[in-house]
Amino acid sequence: MSKHPNSRTTASALMGTTIVDAQGAPFGHVREVAVAPSIDSAHIHGLLLRRVASRRSDTPSLVLISDLHFNHAGAMQLLDTAQPSTLPDDDSFLLLERDLLDQQIIDVHGHKVVRVNDVDLVWENGPEDDPTLSLRIAEVEVGLRGAVRRLLKGFPAATVDRIACRFGASIIPWDFVDLIDRDPSRRVRLKVEQDRLSKMHPSDIADILEELAPAERHALFLSLDEEVAAEALEEVRPKMQQALIESLDSEQIAGIVEEMDPGAAADLLSELTDERSEAILEEMDPEERQEVEDLLEFSGDSAAGRMTTDYIALQSDADLEQAIAALREFEGDIEIITDIYLLDDEEKIVALIPLVQLLLAAPGTPLSSLPHSHIVTCNVDANGRKVAELFDKYNLRSLPVVDHARRLTGVIHAEQVIALLRAKH
Repeated sequence: MSKHPNSRTTASALMGTTIVDAQGAPFGHVREVAVAPSIDSAHIHGLLLRRVASRRSDTPSLVLISDLHFNHAGAMQLLDTAQPSTLPDDDSFLLLERDLLDQQIIDVHGHKVVRVNDVDLVWENGPEDDPTLSLRIAEVEVGLRGAVRRLLKGFPAATVDRIACRFGASIIPWDFVDLIDRDPSRRVRLKVEQDRLSKMHPSDIADILEELAPAERHALFLSLDEEVAAEALEEVRPKMQQALIESLDSEQIAGIVEEMDPGAAADLLSELTDERSEAILEEMDPEERQEVEDLLEFSGDSAAGRMTTDYIALQSDADLEQAIAALREFEGDIEIITDIYLLDDEEKIVALIPLVQLLLAAPGTPLSSLPHSHIVTCNVDANGRKVAELFDKYNLRSLPVVDHARRLTGVIHAEQVIALLRAKH
């Protein structure tokens, strides 16, 4: 254990340490390290001690960090004014060993889930006119160094440090950690701050969700706003999608589904029971509901079952300003839009305009006068293999889907084809 202020220690090193009373006689042994998040989540509030000669069933004593100092022998000693108490039984305290060690935590930089092996702490002195000690929580150990320290708990501190230092540090700063609600077994789950999480790529969030245990996964998913939750939900496997939404009510799911790509939303609802699917659809706004209901009529393996209705199509006489206005008003995922479709009066495709051509066009330019891409389409009944072949043969970024009258009904984007191929392998 660290013996002097402004030095480091760990949660595991504190366990079992003897604390002496004001006269220097053994008072008790550290059994837990307590944090009071509602008071100060960045510092240790106090230590729970098993009193010397007490029975195992006796309630541990809580000693505040501010009631301790280091004596000349380097031992933690109670101040004369110290008043040990009992820990309130109201779940307002976080106990590091019970609630934190071995729990899962999100490494926002590594985009993965890791396990807490130890917690690094720093003894600090107060100002010159205030000799009070404080014990700051510095970081969470998630690598081998922390695991070795816990494995060697009980050995001399110098021996533990000498061995542990052979392993590189793998840590997550405590500033990157935030506490969320506890589950029924009173364990504490951890999450990165919401702004950091929302900036992660949906695929990374999906990977993290799939690595977490069910309770942690559910808590993290509930912490996401609807747009981020929708994007992440599109990236996880179908079975995981069902697991994530099974405990949500229809209104909650509807809010998320409305933010999803219509094709992905239809795929999700098609995996649910008819009763559950209908209940969710009833909670959706009429416009989004109609789009999804139309897609639910098609076979999941057909082109129509893979397409989305999120695309931009304009009349054949539209000009540059109308195209820009359509892009600004588009409510879907703008990143997937690569082309604008020009349609005749019968909703048939007459031209395909790459977005890059809009950047080169002069104001007022008719879209029909811009360079066109080759038009490659597939029928609503085309199967997944045919769709993949067309993408491969023509090196497509998107594929328009037309009905039997050759009218545009939807679009399949490259990401849907990639997801299809991944699912088959």
